[in-house]
Amino acid sequence: MIEITALASSSKGNCYRVTDGHTPLLLECGINYREIQKGFGFKMSEVAGCLITHEHGDHCKSIKEVLKAGIDVYTSSGTVDTLGISHHRIKRVKAMEQFQLGTWSILPFDVQHDVSEPLGFLLANQEGEKLLFATDTYYIKYKFQELTHILVECNYSLEILNQNILDGSVPSVMKKRLLRSHFSLENLKEFLKANDLSKVQEIWLLHLSDSNSDEALFKKEIMELTGKMVYVP
Repeated sequence: MIEITALASSSKGNCYRVTDGHTPLLLECGINYREIQKGFGFKMSEVAGCLITHEHGDHCKSIKEVLKAGIDVYTSSGTVDTLGISHHRIKRVKAMEQFQLGTWSILPFDVQHDVSEPLGFLLANQEGEKLLFATDTYYIKYKFQELTHILVECNYSLEILNQNILDGSVPSVMKKRLLRSHFSLENLKEFLKANDLSKVQEIWLLHLSDSNSDEALFKKEIMELTGKMVYVP
């Protein structure tokens, strides 16, 4: 039984605890290590590994403390090289090359963000549950079968962004970057329509923008589209 706990989900920091009841994992470590410890009930020795999608600080702020705590970190060579960190607990993984971590079978896949070799992760457990984790990408080119849990970015709405630019509250130069680096509500809807949601139990909308999102609206529209339970941490 997959359990998800969001410790943080915003441009200030991202961090999630995921377990299938056997193998607890840390997804991202973009907050203070003390907060991560609290989120895991200070049982960090039980954490089987940490998956990091890319090198931005709001996703990997505490990587040195995580490594120091004896937790293996799984991320791409591009992320490791950009961070300039060398440690025996860093495990370099590649898109479309599956690996095992406790009771999880994990498939990294490439996503679209303005960094070096960003990844998303598909996690499958021995009970046949499948969790998709994808953040900081403006597009996902893959289709997934029999997902049960979806943790996916829904950073902004194009409509809200355009209105903010008109109002002068957001500089127009921001739009170009967002369009090529983050998942919009509109793109997320298209992604969900293209995928098999028949077994999905819950959808988590991650990494909402402080100024270009609307939590209540996003939750309502995705619930109406999918008929699924939707959470916004």
